[in-house]
Amino acid sequence: MGHSDKGYISPQSLPQASATFHMIPYLPEEIGWECLIRVPHGTLPLLRRVCRRWKQATESPLFHRLRRSTGSYDHIIIFLQAHPDISAAGRPSLPSYRLAALHQSSGEWAPFPTIPLFPQSLPLFCTLAASGVHLVVIGGWDPETLTCSDAVYVYSFLSATWSRGRPMPGPTRSFFASAASPNNQVFVAGGHDEEKNALKSAMVYDIAKDEWTMLPEMARERDECTGVFEVNKAGLFRVVSGYCTSMQGRFERSAEAFDVGEWRWLPVEEEAVPEGECSKTCVVGGDGRIYVCGGGGKMVMVKEVDEWRAVAELPEDVRVAPNMVAWGEGLMVTGTGGSGWPPAAYVLEMKLGVAIAWRRLAIPKKNSCFFHSACCVDV
Repeated sequence: MGHSDKGYISPQSLPQASATFHMIPYLPEEIGWECLIRVPHGTLPLLRRVCRRWKQATESPLFHRLRRSTGSYDHIIIFLQAHPDISAAGRPSLPSYRLAALHQSSGEWAPFPTIPLFPQSLPLFCTLAASGVHLVVIGGWDPETLTCSDAVYVYSFLSATWSRGRPMPGPTRSFFASAASPNNQVFVAGGHDEEKNALKSAMVYDIAKDEWTMLPEMARERDECTGVFEVNKAGLFRVVSGYCTSMQGRFERSAEAFDVGEWRWLPVEEEAVPEGECSKTCVVGGDGRIYVCGGGGKMVMVKEVDEWRAVAELPEDVRVAPNMVAWGEGLMVTGTGGSGWPPAAYVLEMKLGVAIAWRRLAIPKKNSCFFHSACCVDV
């Protein structure tokens, strides 16, 4: 079997097999690993059931690093969509929130497994975060009682199962910022409590340990803020925009960044968002830079040092209520062109930070509804 320099597995880097048990019997250990890391992600739950060694392998960080280094993984975009529901009297009622998955390599859409406790609708306005091989659903409003929830649900792409995580520490909050680090952590900050008071508090959830840890408070209260995670040394959790209780309706242009390595908030950045723009579309691209839908809702913009530069003009049919999600060298924007327009989705192909072209995605009829949010999982 030939090897590229990028995909070659050094035997010295692999866990040592016993004298009688190789990863795949009668094959050299590195060839066994070469075979396993190239299976489709949907097969991973089956691999874990074959034997103890394969289960240990699929759960190891090395296994997933090798999948990435050889390109043997798929970008899966997970969408939270609000499906319109019609009451028995024929009048619109509250939408039901459901998950859908888009496989970037094939362009195929698929329904996502439902949380057992919420077979009809996820909590309204819940938050999605993806880290490692996990999808985390946090908070939202109970679809039956409309009470604010502190619940956490974790989906493992290895076992293809949902589990219930430790609830968020109080106070119970809504419309908070969240972002996931690559290290099985989800950061949460701001939002408002059940009395509609904007919050300064922040915390981090360790997926593997199922533990929450409180962070120092932010300098300012931030309700309806946006969170992004920048991979920079130990990482930066950036909380963008939002407003405090006394200035409802007027969003700040500022942002605060929590330095994970130094365990402290950095000084407030006063002009972190283009003037007159909303931060809700902020994402960190695969190149490490921050992108936003701006320019009066007509452009994708990127931050370079302290300046915002236009990258590409947004297609007309995603300029209303846009959402953005990033991976590798791609950006996806979903939205509509206005009232009565169907939802649309486009991928902006990029190379070294330069826009190449927009590619329109076909949306199945069953997924032709409002895109509330999205995140990307690499498995």
